[in-house]
Parts: sequence; structure tokens; C-alpha cells
Amino acid sequence: MATSPQNPAPEPGPGSLYCPNCAEEVNDPLTCGDCSAVICRRCGTPLESPDELGIG
Repeated sequence: MATSPQNPAPEPGPGSLYCPNCAEEVNDPLTCGDCSAVICRRCGTPLESPDELGIG
């Protein structure tokens, strides 16, 4: 029986990340090649998910 390859970690869905510096959602983030941090394409700030913001 063939085994299926392991699936990579799921990528965040579009619009699910927020840049605190630009104060807006980021739909096209970059991933740092050194540390694998997900960063804003415009300013380079590490992105946060909306549930980490403490809003609401």
C-alpha cells in the first residue's frame, strides 16, 4: 500500500493576517528565508493573526 506524502503546514488564508505598522490586513505576505517569520510585503513588520490582536 502506498503512503501519501506528509502535507506541509497549512498556509494562512487570504486576509487572515494583520500588519500592526500599516494598520491593515495583508493578503500577500512574505516569509523570511532565515527565520521563517511571516512579514509584511510593504514594511517588513512581522504579521499577527486577528485573534492575537485582542480586539473585540
